[in-house]
Amino acid sequence: MHPGASIGQVYLCCLPVDFRKQIDGLAALVESELELNLFGDALFVFANRQRSRMKILYWHRNGFCL
Repeated sequence: MHPGASIGQVYLCCLPVDFRKQIDGLAALVESELELNLFGDALFVFANRQRSRMKILYWHRNGFCL
């Protein structure tokens, strides 16, 4: 994570996610399926089907970080 990033909440997506998805696909998933605000001070955590890897998406200043 970037130094100085403030995190207020952490959301864990319980459904397995196709890990070919990048920032745009995961952001669309947060907006459409989870119905959450992408631009807040939250982390969005995604896991693959085997639960062996994770991706974390968050907004920092003027762009998304993965």
